[in-house]
Amino acid sequence: MLYPLHEFQRAFLEPWRLLAEFGADAYANPFSPLAYVPSSHKYAAGFELLLRITQRYGKPEFGIDSVVVAKRKVPVYEEVAADKPFCRLLRFVKPGVMNQPKVLVVAPLSGHFATLLRDTVRTMLCDHEVYITDWKDARDIPFSVGPFHFDDYVAYVQEFIRLLGPDVHVISVCQPTVPVLAAVSLLAAQGDTQQPRTMTMMGGPIDTRNSPTDVNTFAKHRPISWFEQHVIQRVPTKYPGAMRRVYPGFLQWSGFVAMNPGRHVDSHWDFYEHLVAGDGESADAHKRFYDEYNAVMDLPAEYYLETVRMVFQEHALPSGTMHVAGELVEPAKIRKTALFSIEGELDDISGVGQTEAAHGLCSGIPAARKKHLLATNVGHYGIFSGRKYREVIYPQVRDFIRKHG
Repeated sequence: MLYPLHEFQRAFLEPWRLLAEFGADAYANPFSPLAYVPSSHKYAAGFELLLRITQRYGKPEFGIDSVVVAKRKVPVYEEVAADKPFCRLLRFVKPGVMNQPKVLVVAPLSGHFATLLRDTVRTMLCDHEVYITDWKDARDIPFSVGPFHFDDYVAYVQEFIRLLGPDVHVISVCQPTVPVLAAVSLLAAQGDTQQPRTMTMMGGPIDTRNSPTDVNTFAKHRPISWFEQHVIQRVPTKYPGAMRRVYPGFLQWSGFVAMNPGRHVDSHWDFYEHLVAGDGESADAHKRFYDEYNAVMDLPAEYYLETVRMVFQEHALPSGTMHVAGELVEPAKIRKTALFSIEGELDDISGVGQTEAAHGLCSGIPAARKKHLLATNVGHYGIFSGRKYREVIYPQVRDFIRKHG
């Protein structure tokens, strides 16, 4: 019943959204007489805040139109390199730019859209040919397409690696570190020639027994039946994916907010004060962040439940019991692919040591082809976006790819 209640709430808020939209414009538009009443800027700011709270947030665009390559500004456009039922593989094309290392960025399928990695992609485009997994919202995928399992995720990653060839470098951010490691392990075990040159793993739950966070503890201490009963819903009939079982994005968003409610309240109050003070730059920065943060997608129920069980409850990968499509996953079989793991000292989603655990599992990779970075004073999102990512973390990723490319 949660999904219908959520839709009812959205419908209930729609008149308030329209009122907020009207009020924000009426008190700020210079052609409106209300813009000249006393304290009109405060009324406009209040209505703008109400609008931000009540509006729906759709899938954002990457919006990367150009980047600087070798001190030269070059245009960028997107093209679909592969289109699967649950994912598109996007390529960012830079006309006239050739012979750059090929990078596959595997985005999380965990509630937010791939555009959450916009800063990751924009920064990497200066030195690399970049592809990214653009996961589709499960509520828009017809029920007739069928389910999507953890095994399917691994198969998608393997297919994309084979498509891009053995000179590709794979970067996985957060949740996909586990299926990516599984995919590369199986390619190595099969003797597949299409193995990536490097794999960079950023803030992922390889072994959540190390420095468990609140997220890990929450997932571990509830039976799968609890998740089945409390968070799995069927998509309402108004959407293309009607009747598909999903973990709704709005529940994932609620969990994100519940981790730091005070921070979000303070951020919205600061947004109001920035508007009142006429600080458009700070207000725009708030909008950009929450346009992305509030845009969420539904996850296929099968994939979500299997991930909770295998990764957070059974610790199947580090325990040596993970099977994909009936085949045992053995990271020790990886020998050709270099490994770089990155963690944030202040990461409250994937604790310190969880991603580094990949080094112990990948015992077949020589020490000279391994690297680990613990980024000081960096939280989860700071690993792949923001100033410290651009100035401290990315240069090391770029150099690692060059060294082993």
